[in-house]
Amino acid sequence: MTDTTPSDLAPHGATSTPSKPLPLQGIRVVEFSHMVMGPACGMVLADLGAEVIKVEPVDGDRTRHLLGAGAGFFPMFNRNKKSVAIDLRQPEGVQAAIRLAASADVVLQNFKPGVMKKYGLDHASLSRLNPGLIYVNHTGFLPGPYEHRTALDEVVQMMGGLAYMTGRPDDPLRAGSSVNDIMGGMFGAIGAMAALMQRAQTGLGQEIDAALFENNVFLVGQHMMQYAVTGQPAAPMPERISSWGLYDVFSVQDGTQIFLAAVSDAQWRTFCTAMGFDDLLADPALQTNNDRVRARATLMPDLRQRLAQHSAAHLAQVFEDHQLPYAPISRPEQLFDDPHLLATGGLAEVVLSDGDKAGQTAKTTLLPLRMDGERLPVRSNPPKAGEHTVELLASLGYSAAEIEGMRQQQAVA
Repeated sequence: MTDTTPSDLAPHGATSTPSKPLPLQGIRVVEFSHMVMGPACGMVLADLGAEVIKVEPVDGDRTRHLLGAGAGFFPMFNRNKKSVAIDLRQPEGVQAAIRLAASADVVLQNFKPGVMKKYGLDHASLSRLNPGLIYVNHTGFLPGPYEHRTALDEVVQMMGGLAYMTGRPDDPLRAGSSVNDIMGGMFGAIGAMAALMQRAQTGLGQEIDAALFENNVFLVGQHMMQYAVTGQPAAPMPERISSWGLYDVFSVQDGTQIFLAAVSDAQWRTFCTAMGFDDLLADPALQTNNDRVRARATLMPDLRQRLAQHSAAHLAQVFEDHQLPYAPISRPEQLFDDPHLLATGGLAEVVLSDGDKAGQTAKTTLLPLRMDGERLPVRSNPPKAGEHTVELLASLGYSAAEIEGMRQQQAVA
């Protein structure tokens, strides 16, 4: 643990203050990362209370200015962090980065193999300065035949079976979110926290590796095990053999869709009774869930015709009243107004740091957990590039004149 005191950790531009100390308060994390995987790891640790310092180039992380599907990356994954802008191509910048990293409890990075070693910022170099340092690598592949390949979330989804499972037959489709990047960052954070617990016993740090491909294989492990158990390859999700008789999306009266399910015999009886389907309830060929699975070829067309006579609102109310599983088919932008998220504090406002809407507020999603009855808050907004450079260099012992000299040389910004 660093010598940083709780008062030193008071973040700039805080939007909310937790009512009690957070679990990782007093832990310093230095983050050399961009895009999603590394920043997601840093965000988890930051939300849990760590002081997370994001090291950016002097002109800022390029993720700040992505368009299209990447436009939300920076504001989503960089709250509760500080920013220091350093040019690693200059000796003064490298020395500042090394001094900063050596002061950390955890360093995390997600650059290509060899990049950090070139600057003396790899685990072997930094652990000589700080034996207690925990170093988290976020990579495409764990060490092995693939380790030098360039990986993206889409790459590992294609080669790791997830795109095959998501799409239609002969039409692989990546999942609609950066699932491997985000989960890879989560596993990096889990590894860091486990190493912190171990360091409390041994006094020593260690190197952690989290990888996109292995994360993806973990996600499809259930389908691999399905094959091991049944001897039958798992079919893509649109063609899968469902384990339940009623478990599907239905097009209904008002031109909308709704997901409906009954995953037990008790739920099936409740469904039939609530909808007035007495004939289905009495049918001897539909008495058990496995019976209904075997009968899906004829049961599903019948159910689609019957349910199409009702509106989505009516079906939702029936399923709500009888505690049956159902879901509207929502789009991401509709979740800003979701009554449950609003009532439970699942969204929090941040001030955007970049782009045409810089200075405006937007709602962001919080970590999906509560601790002692509370959500983990946004304590500070996504930082502007280099917002904390001066204060962090000063905390490392640099004088005002030295900092100004480095700024003039554009070694920092």
